[in-house]
Amino acid sequence: MWYKIQIAILGLCLSMTVSLQAAEELSNDTFVWLVTCSPGDDLYNKYGHTAIRVRDSVNDIDAIFNYGTFDFNTEHFYWKFMRGETWYELGLEYPYYWFERAYTDHGRKVYWQELNLDQAEKQALWDALWENLKPQNKQYLYNFVFDNCATRPYHMIMDACSYAVTSEYKGYTGSTYRSFLRHYTGGLSWANAGINLLFGPRADRKMDSEQRLFLPEELMNYMQQAYRTDDGAPFVLRSNIAPFEPPYTPWYASWPVGLVLYFLFVLGMSWYDRRRKKWSWWVEAVTGFVYLFLLLLVGFLTFFSCHPLVGFGWRLLIIPVTHLCARLLYIIR
Repeated sequence: MWYKIQIAILGLCLSMTVSLQAAEELSNDTFVWLVTCSPGDDLYNKYGHTAIRVRDSVNDIDAIFNYGTFDFNTEHFYWKFMRGETWYELGLEYPYYWFERAYTDHGRKVYWQELNLDQAEKQALWDALWENLKPQNKQYLYNFVFDNCATRPYHMIMDACSYAVTSEYKGYTGSTYRSFLRHYTGGLSWANAGINLLFGPRADRKMDSEQRLFLPEELMNYMQQAYRTDDGAPFVLRSNIAPFEPPYTPWYASWPVGLVLYFLFVLGMSWYDRRRKKWSWWVEAVTGFVYLFLLLLVGFLTFFSCHPLVGFGWRLLIIPVTHLCARLLYIIR
């Protein structure tokens, strides 16, 4: 029974795709939206998501173009992910309802902005998206900062515009990548601590102009205050948006508490070792193994991966310095 249902769903999807392809010319009753999804609970979706929605009631089109799809079943997926060689691709979802439902069912909000495009620009965007959907064009080498699910829709929309578009929104211009990302992971979270340890000096470079638009919320805010330079008209006609809610990390689950507990543990071991006049080498062995693994990981990502912000930085000294300070009770006699 389930097999028959799968065949029926597959046939329905194929028929919808054929009908979409048949609609080479969009009608005058076409609307284009920039769709922004709020963050999720997992690290990979804490920054939100962006897609493009095209709706043409005359041709019965209500499709979402999504540059954030990838295949977990790709050969050596995790190895390629570690090296920054993950190939994402443009996906087509139809109808839009199922895309929205997938996010709202997980408690994530879906915002929209109707873009001020004339008929020729809508058609140009539609044609470009379908060109990207071709098997030879749909895949791209994902880069979290420079080429991702937010930058792709942005450039596709801008390329379809016949006039330049600019924005009054300055957002986090002048901020560093590190401080910018802290807003989405939570400054006290363990995720932010891990990012700080892995990111090197390149993460402390200041962003300017369009560099901050790799994050969906920034792109949403940028578009909201954008206007066409030809006539000064707003680039967003209507919208339903709201600021992303920053993640909350309870104090007892924060990384500073973990660091203090580690310091107190090593301090206690130092006091114990001093009392019995014997060194507990296993404490150094365990800490050294963890720290060596971290250094090797950073070294590998720095020299053998495409990740743009990873590198050696002074924050990697936090662990050995904390350990040494806690051991001074035994060392200084």
